[in-house]
Amino acid sequence: MAFKTRIKVYRAMKNLTQAELAAMVGVRRETLNVLEAGKYNPSLQLAHDIARALDATIYDIFIFDDDDTVPES
Repeated sequence: MAFKTRIKVYRAMKNLTQAELAAMVGVRRETLNVLEAGKYNPSLQLAHDIARALDATIYDIFIFDDDDTVPES
């Protein structure tokens, strides 16, 4: 399964730069860059922190190829 994220989309909706979101969740901007590219799987804690900072759920932000739909709330 390939890992994908919607971090960039949700970050843009909140008008945040990578650096701003990175500071909010306590990581480097480069970490968000590789996360947005789907080249890094975050820890559960980091996934939670990112989702919370973006006012979304983990399911909204992180997806896999076989699950490219967002679950209903």
